[in-house]
Amino acid sequence: MAERSKRYQECKKKYDSKKQYPLKEAVELLKAFTGTKFDESVEVVVKLGVDPKRSDQMLRGSLSLPKGIGKELRVIVFTTGERAQKAKEAGAREAGAEELIKKVEEGWMDFDVAIATPDMMRQIGKLGRVLGPQGKMPSPKSGTVAEDVERTVKEFKAGKIEYRTDAGGNVHALVGKLSFPTEALVENIQSFINHIVASRPASAKGTFVQKVSVSSTMSPGIKLAV
Repeated sequence: MAERSKRYQECKKKYDSKKQYPLKEAVELLKAFTGTKFDESVEVVVKLGVDPKRSDQMLRGSLSLPKGIGKELRVIVFTTGERAQKAKEAGAREAGAEELIKKVEEGWMDFDVAIATPDMMRQIGKLGRVLGPQGKMPSPKSGTVAEDVERTVKEFKAGKIEYRTDAGGNVHALVGKLSFPTEALVENIQSFINHIVASRPASAKGTFVQKVSVSSTMSPGIKLAV
């Protein structure tokens, strides 16, 4: 295991890594850690009581957080004609069909979110091997396959987040910046946790939310009491 930085080790001394902290106290601890030269992102990780090998227990979706995430996402749209023009007017970095598909297929990945209209799904199926591993493949479950490209582009540019269960049964989410007021981070984190709890698959048994931790880009994780 790589040796942790001196700053990381100093942060570890400021809290009990085995203790579960109330949400507001955990956020205040994060903000009290020794600062960096940039505005760190804040992430939440939720460990779920699901079987990652069962498709009916996997979570995938999208959510607009009440306070945004402090970052404007780069969006592209696979669509044709007038909707491509509307997507660009709404702020899409690129919008189109065959030419955009070829560009991505050849390795261009300078975007955060890919959206597609339903009629394009057959054509972009071959991009699954390129976009799938990065979690960027358009999907109805994540809200990135939509007829109303104008509204969808605006939502994702403003910071609508996507999430999906990983191979370990964890769900990760960017929930804001460390510079956000404490109350804003608390509201975003609570909103995400509530959303995950409400999305519990019917086939999941036992304790659904097993662990929750919050961290910033350069800090250790702090366990939450939920």
